[in-house]
Amino acid sequence: MADQIIGLHEWMATPPGAYLLAWERAQMAAAVADVFGFHALQLGLPELDALATNRMPHRWLATETPHEKAVFLTDFAALPFPANSLDLVVLPHALELTADPHAALSEVARVLVPEGRVVICGFNPMSLWGFRQQRAHLYRRLGVNRFFLPQAGEFIGYLRCRDWLRLLSFEIESGHFGCYRPAFASEPWLQRFAWMDQAGARWWPFFGAVYFLAAVKRVRGMTLLNPARKSARLLPNAPVSIANSSGSSKSGA
Repeated sequence: MADQIIGLHEWMATPPGAYLLAWERAQMAAAVADVFGFHALQLGLPELDALATNRMPHRWLATETPHEKAVFLTDFAALPFPANSLDLVVLPHALELTADPHAALSEVARVLVPEGRVVICGFNPMSLWGFRQQRAHLYRRLGVNRFFLPQAGEFIGYLRCRDWLRLLSFEIESGHFGCYRPAFASEPWLQRFAWMDQAGARWWPFFGAVYFLAAVKRVRGMTLLNPARKSARLLPNAPVSIANSSGSSKSGA
């Protein structure tokens, strides 16, 4: 892996990628299982079915580049939904790879209903993995490729992401870190340091390789008297017209 440039999708098939996906899958399952409503959207990372445990009747996966699992393609900074129309949006590493992450997050704020939820996963620059990635950028100046994580995209720090959410009138509900094992590319070495997951969460909790944020959209001066909306309401700009030939909305369990 050190002698070739790979993207996020290819990296997720490596041992550290599988380790990361397993942690994120567990976090997403717990975070979205009890979020209720009618419309949920996942932006990016088809390898992670972030909405698997959610029970909303309409669930979509959108990507910015073609993928067989994606229901439709879209620019994350220009979502094909009207304002105040989605109940949940999850962004597993989506902000890191889109061209304008702040604009994408602003668009998420636009399409979410008041009291709607957003869930975000991102690489933590202040971690063993992040430090190795920073060192790789120095090696690149010498013509040597030592990247451990995917080279594409910009890693957005935990505190920076929290600040963006607050500026967009989100209230942080929860935030934590995970994946404390060193930046090893092989499965045996990752397993040898499995003890660091428990130790890291206790002794150096802010230095996990990945962070997880959940927030709720607040609208100042608004009192939500009847949060239940009619399930028969259709989205006027629903992504049916730009869905791929094999996809439509997922059906909830």
